[in-house]
Amino acid sequence: MDGPVRRLRTRLAGALLTVLALTTATGCGGGGGASAAAGATPSASGNAVEPLADTPTPRLPVTVDSGGGEKVTVEKAGRIVPLSGSLSEIVFTLGLGDRVVARDITATFTQAAKLPVVTRGHDVSAESVLSLKPDLVLAETTTGPEEAMDQIRAAGVPVLVIDPADGLDDVGTRIQTVADALGVASAGEALTERSEERIAAVRKEVPRHTDPPRVAFLYLRGSASVYLIGGKGSGATSLIEAAGAVDAGAESGLEKDFTALTSEALVKAAPDAILVMTKGLESVGGVDGLVKIPGVAQTPAGMDRRVVAVEDGVLLNYGPRTDQVLESVVTQLYAKEGGAS
Repeated sequence: MDGPVRRLRTRLAGALLTVLALTTATGCGGGGGASAAAGATPSASGNAVEPLADTPTPRLPVTVDSGGGEKVTVEKAGRIVPLSGSLSEIVFTLGLGDRVVARDITATFTQAAKLPVVTRGHDVSAESVLSLKPDLVLAETTTGPEEAMDQIRAAGVPVLVIDPADGLDDVGTRIQTVADALGVASAGEALTERSEERIAAVRKEVPRHTDPPRVAFLYLRGSASVYLIGGKGSGATSLIEAAGAVDAGAESGLEKDFTALTSEALVKAAPDAILVMTKGLESVGGVDGLVKIPGVAQTPAGMDRRVVAVEDGVLLNYGPRTDQVLESVVTQLYAKEGGAS
């Protein structure tokens, strides 16, 4: 199961960036799902990204490092194809959205909504990409299939491959990598500064506890009977810690990114709260279904029905809107304490 989950982490990071349709599970209501969202997107712009005030002008050509130790020379950036929602968001937020000619299926924010989709499921269609005559393709290290990426390269299109983010410390790195490749290094510095300042502002308001809550990140797909608990490398540790909590899975000794969920693993993790993706929560029948998974009801989180749900992929995005994600997680996590002070 490690391969599919790792692929999910990296390829879907930044996916489904809707209105951050977050739900909080307080046990209220009798339906079987979490109660309606406590945390709409903090930004008044809803699901739209917020570009920098000044639109930058690319200074090209540039030669930059790409994944695998290769170098890529970018001659033009008039027609850009980012192959993940996260990368699309960075390009648009840098102020170069008018140069993006296509999107990956995971780029769902408002400004990208009308662009043609060049992926099927989460596989790239080389033919669709090439038909748009791009000057540059931006990809994640796991973008594929490899045959499609090779076909794009063989057609002479520069492909910049970028490492996925593992935590908040990667926000600035990814922004700057994209900005450098587009010849707008100064804009990258400005966006990095803005993003890091906003994250720092949210972190400053996180409630302080001498005994911080333990949060377990669960990946759930009830329709496929897939139930996993995140450990080191799941991608959620940094966000959980920024919210003033402890990653219960990692702290309990789970070395792999994800491990099959068992009653024993849950007892050892002893989470006070459970972090899940919204569609995962829906797939098991909401909170009522979640607590029926063996072992969940016996944890402090299960007994208290303390669940933080975030739209699929958003919590792993680590980009220009991570401050909004963090604020939403904090709001849900400490809802019974009145939220962040």
